[in-house]
Amino acid sequence: MEPTEAAHGSWPSPVDAALTAAHDGRPEYLGAVGDELWWTAPRPAEGGRRALVRRRADGTEDGVLPAPWNVRSRVIEYGGQPWAAVARPADGPLVVFAHFPDQRLYAYEPDAADGAEPRPLTPVSAVGDGLRWADPVVRPELGEVWCVLEEFTGPAPTDVRRVLAAVPLDGSAAEDRTAVRELTDARHRFVTGPRVSPDGRRVAWIAWDHPRMPWDGTEVRLAGIAPDGTLRDARTVAGGPAESIPQVDWDAEGRLLLVSDRTGWWNLYRAELGADGDLGEPVALCPRAEEFAGPLWKIGLRWFTPLDNGLIAVVHGKGTTALGILDPGSGTLADAPGPWTEWASTLAAHGSRVVGAAAGPHTSYELVELDTRTGRTRVVGAAHTDAVDPAYYPEPRLRVFTGPGGREIHAQVHPPRHPDFTGPPGERPPYVIWAHGGPTGHAPLVLDLEIAYFTSRGIGVAEVNYGGSTGYGREYRERLREQWGVVDVEDCAAVAAALAAEGTADPARLAVRGGSAGGWTAAASLTGTDVYACGTIIYPVLDLRAWATGETHDFESQYLHGLVGPLDRVPARYKERSPVEHVDRVTAPFLLLQGLDDVICPPAQAERFLARAAGRGVPHAYLAFEGEGHGFRRADTITRSLEAELDLYVRTFGIERTDVPALEYRT
Repeated sequence: MEPTEAAHGSWPSPVDAALTAAHDGRPEYLGAVGDELWWTAPRPAEGGRRALVRRRADGTEDGVLPAPWNVRSRVIEYGGQPWAAVARPADGPLVVFAHFPDQRLYAYEPDAADGAEPRPLTPVSAVGDGLRWADPVVRPELGEVWCVLEEFTGPAPTDVRRVLAAVPLDGSAAEDRTAVRELTDARHRFVTGPRVSPDGRRVAWIAWDHPRMPWDGTEVRLAGIAPDGTLRDARTVAGGPAESIPQVDWDAEGRLLLVSDRTGWWNLYRAELGADGDLGEPVALCPRAEEFAGPLWKIGLRWFTPLDNGLIAVVHGKGTTALGILDPGSGTLADAPGPWTEWASTLAAHGSRVVGAAAGPHTSYELVELDTRTGRTRVVGAAHTDAVDPAYYPEPRLRVFTGPGGREIHAQVHPPRHPDFTGPPGERPPYVIWAHGGPTGHAPLVLDLEIAYFTSRGIGVAEVNYGGSTGYGREYRERLREQWGVVDVEDCAAVAAALAAEGTADPARLAVRGGSAGGWTAAASLTGTDVYACGTIIYPVLDLRAWATGETHDFESQYLHGLVGPLDRVPARYKERSPVEHVDRVTAPFLLLQGLDDVICPPAQAERFLARAAGRGVPHAYLAFEGEGHGFRRADTITRSLEAELDLYVRTFGIERTDVPALEYRT
């Protein structure tokens, strides 16, 4: 049967906003607990909480904790590994986790006969945003859990200190902060969680300081562990201001493993410890022009994990990623078979098997196990199921475009696709240019129902991995140094122009869209170019000076030193590039979406932008959501946001539809 011809954007689709919202999020923070696999899972319909889920040895899945328990840390606001557990043959597992609403650590025995509720291990602080914990390691032999402690010392977002700390498992610190034993001092602004050597005699962690971000430069710290659990002789053994080391661990022989970008690519290294405790020169295990890690946006991400048989499981690639098994003796690398093009920065090893979270162009993230003895893979948890006929999914195309000065721009183009409809002859479809967040981030090549929501209606999407993105080496991501608001805007515009010039997209019906740093790029594109007919701006940065002087959280409070330049050296640049300073240049309609609990890109920035847009005659709409922070997690929020975005395109592009709730626009 021949497809029906209908105007692009008008096609009916079963990929509705509610369905898309119900499938939002992905499994994270995998861990092996005895013979079981545990992870956190999204629950958009339950207020956006993160559930802790277990896959038992018999293959059944169930929750470890019922609602409303929300296993999520707020350390550095983006969080990190929020739980750890130990298997106890006689008593069942003991899990320690961070509960999002109060950020306390709790201990829980899910298989205990008495069915007792989780018990708090840490107190609530009345100072600032309180006490927070991440990247825990349970040490039952010491009766403690070791982790990162983030402690606010005053009301400002930057009144904060971070140390490694030991929390008693007996609950004695639940009301008494002094019962928490600090393992390190606060000489470094940021630290990751402890990695204890197999013999229990040493511990390693990563540290860095402002104004560096962890992808700029970090240090590996190493200390001995005394019999009483105190640390001694802490020192820096690797890294520096211009070398990014985002993960460190130990192999079974007690050798230190680390990922470093000292060659311009994040590669895996191994270093021997001498009898005196000094670290030898790290040796590259598989030197390649590929990335074996990524940006450390959350504390405790894992791109590699050593196996008991001496092999090392690694996530690696350029642009797309694979799960590989590295033989450190020979340097050979064998990749797991399967349809997956993106492996997340979370791995769990048990015996000779390794499990990761993987997705592909036609599958959402699911938990995939690789048996290194047989080389076979199988899905073992959070299995992808097709919410609709896959014929409604887009067929993405990896593209490399040419930008200003001949530079390469990587992108994924998702043309409109529908099994029963096609556009009229000669009509080119509208396209939305998506700018990812970060900006030190990456748009992965995976199935995203938000993209399918548009492509199945006849609207194309192009995800741009603009200069500054990760996945293509340090040189590519450093293109954005002091060029934020320039290179990202130019690269997105270059992709849009190329799609129009080659006949893929309608040049009169181009839109730009992004969230967080992508929201900045979308807004800067509307104030700095005339390429787009409209734009969707989601929890954005809009005012550089305010963002650099107290209007964001501590982790990114000096991020602009690298992205724009030091404020005291280039103050005019902060005004020149800020979209809030150039609202008079906006001539295209826009939609602004904002979480009212966002402390990273606060509502004040959006409100200033809107105040300056008022009365200028440019149609715009604003939706603000109670209870949402940086990144929408609730099903009703995601549903409303998608429908509002579609309404903007319907209105601007002259699309005829009657199934989209109309927005109220201001001028």
